[in-house]
Formats: sequence, C-alpha cells, structure tokens
Amino acid sequence: MKDGQPKAIQLADYQAPAYTTKKTELFFDIRDGETQVTSNLSVVRQTDGGSSLELAGEDLELVSVMVDGRELGSNEFLKDSESLTLLGLDEAHQIQIVTKICPEENTALEGLYRSGGMYCTQCEAEGFRKITYYQDRPDVLSKFTTTIIADGERYPNLLSNGNLIAASKTADGRSQVTWEDPFPKPSYLFALVAGDLAVLEDEFVTCSGRKVTLQIFSEPHNIEQCDYAMDVLKRSMKWDEERFGREYDLDIFMIVAVEDFNMGAMENKGLNVFNTSCVLASPDTATDETYERVEAVVAHEYFHNWSGNRVTCRDWFQLSLKEGFTVFRDAEFSSDMNSRAVKRIEDVGVMRAIQFAEDASPLAHPVRPSSYLEISNFYTVTIYEKGAEVVRMYQTLLGEENFRKATDVYFDRHDGTAATTDDFAQAMSEVGNIDLTQFKRWYEQAGTPHLSVKEDFIDGQLTLSIQQSCPDTPSQVGKKPFHMPILMGLVGASGDSIDLAGLAIESAAAFQVRDAGQSLLLEIREETTEIKFSKLNTDDAKPVVSFLREFSAPVKVSHERSDSELAFLVENDRDGFVRWDALQTLWVKHFDDRQTLVGADPIQTFAQVAKAAIDLTDAEDQLFAGTMLLVPNENYLFEQISGFEVDSLLDAREAALDAAAAQHSDVWAQLCERYKPTGAYAPTASGMAQRGLYSVAFALHARTLSGNALEKALSERYFSADNLSDRRSALGIITRNPLLTSDFRNDILEHFFQQWQDQALVIDLWFNLQAQSPLYDIDALNKLASHPSFDLKNPNRARSVYGVFAMLNNRRFHALDGSGYDFMGRAVARLDELNPQIASRLATPLARFGRYDSKRQGLMRGVLENLSRRENLSKDLYEIVSKSLA
Repeated sequence: MKDGQPKAIQLADYQAPAYTTKKTELFFDIRDGETQVTSNLSVVRQTDGGSSLELAGEDLELVSVMVDGRELGSNEFLKDSESLTLLGLDEAHQIQIVTKICPEENTALEGLYRSGGMYCTQCEAEGFRKITYYQDRPDVLSKFTTTIIADGERYPNLLSNGNLIAASKTADGRSQVTWEDPFPKPSYLFALVAGDLAVLEDEFVTCSGRKVTLQIFSEPHNIEQCDYAMDVLKRSMKWDEERFGREYDLDIFMIVAVEDFNMGAMENKGLNVFNTSCVLASPDTATDETYERVEAVVAHEYFHNWSGNRVTCRDWFQLSLKEGFTVFRDAEFSSDMNSRAVKRIEDVGVMRAIQFAEDASPLAHPVRPSSYLEISNFYTVTIYEKGAEVVRMYQTLLGEENFRKATDVYFDRHDGTAATTDDFAQAMSEVGNIDLTQFKRWYEQAGTPHLSVKEDFIDGQLTLSIQQSCPDTPSQVGKKPFHMPILMGLVGASGDSIDLAGLAIESAAAFQVRDAGQSLLLEIREETTEIKFSKLNTDDAKPVVSFLREFSAPVKVSHERSDSELAFLVENDRDGFVRWDALQTLWVKHFDDRQTLVGADPIQTFAQVAKAAIDLTDAEDQLFAGTMLLVPNENYLFEQISGFEVDSLLDAREAALDAAAAQHSDVWAQLCERYKPTGAYAPTASGMAQRGLYSVAFALHARTLSGNALEKALSERYFSADNLSDRRSALGIITRNPLLTSDFRNDILEHFFQQWQDQALVIDLWFNLQAQSPLYDIDALNKLASHPSFDLKNPNRARSVYGVFAMLNNRRFHALDGSGYDFMGRAVARLDELNPQIASRLATPLARFGRYDSKRQGLMRGVLENLSRRENLSKDLYEIVSKSLA
C-alpha cells in the first residue's frame, strides 16, 4: 500500500454532510497533455456539523482556491493526497477551485481520460474527485452547468448532461459549448465527451406527446453497428411507460460508445457512456448473445433514469437500491421481449454458478454491505443479481399489481432525493399491507440460505417439512431465519397440475393459493415450517411436488426425490424453471460419483427433449428447448457438487457429452436437418431459437466425427456462415477439439483474424475463444498475450484473455502444477499498476479457493500471498487480497 493499511468505511458511521453543494458550474479547457478545470460551487450549511468543508480529490494539481471572490492563503485550508478541507466557513459561500489534470496519462479510466481520439468520463463510483475537488458522495445533489472549450476541428462533438443552451467560438477560434442539467444529481452521474464522432439520430414521442431527440454517437467506423441499440432504446422507453409509468424527462437522450471503458455502461443523466461491447451489433460483428446483451444493457441504463437518477442512493452501501432494482427491471423487459422462462433460467444460472460461489468465498458480503475499503470492489453479482432477486421477492409477495403501486409510491415520494433500501421496503410494506421487518434480513445477512425439504404421504395427506439455515460467512455467524416466498405446486399422475383450491391446506405459515388453484405461495419465516395437503385421492400415487417455481427465492434446496420423479417433472411441469431444474438435478447426480441414479438417465431424458424439439414450431418453445439442451457448465457443477476433483469432473462431463452424441446420433442429425440455417440473419427470437438449436445439435454431431470428415464439416460450417453467431459456433469447436490438427486450427484462426482484424470486438472474441481452450498451455497463452493486437490497457482486451482464462479455462487455470494460478497472479500484478479496478476484478477467481481440494487451495493462497507482499498495492487489490487471506 502507498500509505499503509487503508481504513474501512462503515455504514454505521454514516452522517449527512454539514454542507451541501446546491449549484455547480464547471469550465473545462481541454488541451493536449493538460486540461484545466474551474469549478464554481454554491455551498450552504445544512447541519450543525461545524465550519469546515471537506472536498474529495485525487491526482489533482491545485492551482487556486477562492471563497466569495477572495483567494485563500495556505493557512486557510488543508490539503493531502485525498482531500482539500476549507476552514472557518459560515452559512453560505461561493467557492471557486481551479485544478489541472492530464487525461492522456489516466490509465485507470476513472474521472476524465482519453480513449483513442476522444475524451470521456467515468465518475461512478468515485471518479469525479479525479476531475476536481468536490463533495463526491451520492447524497449531495446539485444542479450542474458545464462549459467545455476545445479545438472545434479536432473535437466537433462537445457533450455533457442535460440540454445544450449555448454554443460559440472563443477569441482564439476554439469551440465553446454550455450544457445545463435542470435536475439535481450527485457528481457520480456527471458526464463529458469530446471527440470527432458520427451520430445516429432518431426521435421518440412520449406518452404525454413530447418529442425526444435520440442520438447515439460513436467513432465513424462503428456507427453502422448502432441501429439495433437505437431500436432497443425506443422499445425500452415505450415499455417503461407502460409497465412502470415512467416517462422520460429531458428533450434529448444521448448514448456514446467508447472503446476503453471499465464497466459495461454508465447511466449519466441524459448522456449514457457505453462500452462498445454493449452497444455495437451487426450480423458480422455480434453473436446472438451479444445482441441479447445490447438489449439488456441499453434497457438497463435507460431504466436508471428513474431507478438511480431521479431517485438515487443516499450512500454507497445502498448501491443495490439502484442496481438491484434496475437489473430486475431490465430482466422483466428482456422477458417480455423474448422468453420469460428462458430469461429466468439464464438468471438462475448466473446465481448458481457465480453468485452462490461469491457467497461461499472469503469475499461474501450482504446485499447492503456494512463496510468497505474500496467501493469499486462492490459492483458484484451479489449487489446486482442477488439484489434483483430481492426485488423480485417483493413482487412475488405483493403480486404484480400491488408491486407496481408500491413502485409508484417510492418514485413519487423520493423523486429528486437520495434514498435507502429501507425507504424502498417502506413503500412495499405500506402498499402491500405486510410487515417486512424480517424480510430486510436479505439486505443485512450474507450467504446463500439452504432449504431442506422432506415429504411424507399417508392416507391422502401430503406433508412437507421445510427447514431453513444459512452458513456462517466472514464477520457473520449464527444467521437468523429469512422471510422468503416459496412458490410450489403438485402434479398428478396424469401430468396435470392438481387443483389446490379443492384441497384442505394447513400451515402455521401464511400462504395463498394462486394461478386459479395451480400454485401456492408459502411465506417461510421460521427455521422449520410445515404444510399439509389433505383430501388427496388415496387411490392415486403420491403427487409429485413442484417446488420453488420460478426460483421464487435465491436459495439452495436439498430435496430427496426419486430420479423417476425428476424425469416426470422434466416432461410435465407447467413451470419452465422447475422443468429445467429437474434436468439439471439429474445431470448433477450423474456427475457426482457419490450418488447413484436409479430409474432415470439424464442422457435419455436429454435425448427425449431433443426429439421433442424436432417438431416445435413456436419460437418461445424452441428457445426453451435450446436452453434445456445445454449440459450444465463447469462452473455450475463446481458450485453444485462438493468434494469434487477438478480434472475428474471435467473428464466426466466430456464423457457424458461423447456418450450423448454417440448414443443418439440420429437425433442430432435430424435436429441439424430441421434447423439448418436458411435465409438472412435476423436478431429475432425465432432466428435465435433456430440458430441455438442447430448449434447444440451440430456440436454433438461433430463429436461423432474425426479426421477429414470432422475438418470438412467444420470448414463448411465456418465458411458458409453469414453471421458471427454461426462462425463462433464453428470456432468454438475448432479451438477445443483435440482431434483436429494444429495446422487446420491455426489456418482457420488466421483466416478469421485477417478477415476481422479491424473490428476490435470481433478480435476480442478471437482472443476469448483461444484463452478458454484447454488445448492452450501457458506458453501458448503467453504467446497470445504478446500478440501485436493485445493491449493490456484496454479493459475489453485484458478481459478477453485473462478474465476468460480464469473463469472458463478450468482445465488450465486449475492445473495441479499451479501454472494457471501463477499466470493469473502475474497478470493481476501488471494490471494493478495500470488499472486497479480491472486488476481487483480479475483477482476474484483466486479468492474462491474454498471449494477446491487442499493442494489447489494452497497454491491459490500462495499466489494471493505473493500479491499481498507487493509494494504500492492499490487499495482495490489490497481489499480483495486481504479479505481472501483473512
């Protein structure tokens, strides 16, 4: 560490600032190698907290400080490496601060920096303090006016938040523009862009009849890839009006695509700055997954206009207030645009493979953390995805109609203010007329709750006993019971859901029969809950329990069910998640060498799903079938199975895929014939469904081939493709199949590189596919990282090699000689000198050592210990390493 061990920030220590900044006027004079920033601040005292004003600031050259027109002497303020404190202040003042910064040298990409030929900003969470000294905290909301002066020929596009109110030329011929944002906002929502950009323009008419200009800016060579993002933006605006009653409030909405960006995108008021990976899409440069990501991220950032901007968070401990809520909103949007069941399954996959792993690691933290060293480390799956699950549980408890009413209350009550998760819960409680005191433990307690379910069926009465627990996590032991909504149903022998309204149901816990008697919502609050279903037909066999429909709570479930019951649910349940979950459970049992399958084989069940898919005609059914035909990925299995050996589990998964391919080769051939690509590419649900099914079938079919037949099939697949999705499908096999010659593999990869070397995001994929291949040893990976097109300073390129390797190349990352861990450790160390945010995020896979065997744990800890001994370790990386080793 540069200055010794950093001090943790505690939620319990929160205090409102003594002063607040009511108005902020910024003047940027942008010149090569130096930008001068002048800030004029109108500050007023709002509490009895004293007469000093502390302003955050990092990596700034202070030129001058003036209060009410008088320049301060050195004895009238205090300055250190992280702040400027003004002393002896009265009730209200006009403060002027002049600083100098060098965006060209800003490799951390926080504050104002240069990306290619443009200047841009990233101020969340605490980047504004790298622009000027300021109350850089989310509970200080100010009205901003921003003036930008720059060379107009080199930078004709000078953009900031709000509405453009003036444009002129300076005496020396430079361009000068002024933007005014009428809505008060915290500094983290400030944005500035200066560049020579192309623009795609459109218009949206709001529900009240106002015309809003829509603009997407990018470097000229990328502008033709922005049409899909514009279409998504317009659909998002319409959907938010209809679903949540939220109308856009400015006359213009702008998006700027930036090639160097730490995050996916940023919701700055009226001027969203996006990583190009989340806005650019065309058939040749984006896969179906990329189109889906663009749809989700564009929607997400737009939805932030209300859930994050108009109502922001009081402090960074409340981060999930805006992020979890908005992830829920974008998930609902994607569900309505495509398939609700598939979207739900995708989200559950992330929870189980990544968030549950975070909960089980030394980095476990609650949805509302109690402390942090570096807030950038808390942009995690727990804050985002688990936070979204908490919001989803509110909707499940209240019902969709009351949930919408509650969000209206929340928005209306807190518009223009900085709110808390308690404020959100209060709106839910009032409208739903429900006590949510215990429910708020979801914000306070870390870890993944476990439910143990036992069944007893005697004389027409089915009893379910449900016990909840939650394992200890760092700094939290002895967890208290959660309040959780559990959706369930009963399926009869015919395959139809049993009408629950006709049964006698008893439970001490609150419950509601829903969906015209098809489902029941049980509210679990105690450690042990029992529910009895009586008046079942005693002549019939025990009904099959459909438990945790819709994944109604983010929990792990231990529920002993026969393999035949699981296969029965795969075929018959009305809930898409339960059908998928039943098949996943069969696969997990198949891969867990401590369990024995009786009466059901996941490969046979898998093949039955494939056979049924041949005759499907509905796009949503096809999307669902394609999802069902994805064998659990490696990270999912790592989280679901305890006490596994990495290589043995990876071998078992490969063997299962080979067996499925060989035993049912006719099915894959029929699927290939049924869904063979025809017609031009279209990023529609139907097109994605058919491409997905064809890719699954082709990948399994390819496992039955070898030699010239295999190379011929892959060559035809690759060269006949008219889109990146199909090319990527072929390349994924080519980079991983050990039966192919290295000459064939290298020739195809070289052809791909030469064809697309001018498309940065496509070449990211080129790096990605190689980095995740178990055929690439550490020497090959080092060669990849030394390729002329690799740039460690670009976050997308760094992630395409190092991030992908640590998350997806489990064979090499977890090599028993420790070479994979050492490879990552060296990369993280180099990155920490350039971009601490990216370094700390890439280090997190090393922190999840607890689920692996003792030898691998020791190797991973050894790499973390080596990192901990480095001089000048960033605060970002220090927090990850120190918590992991605690």
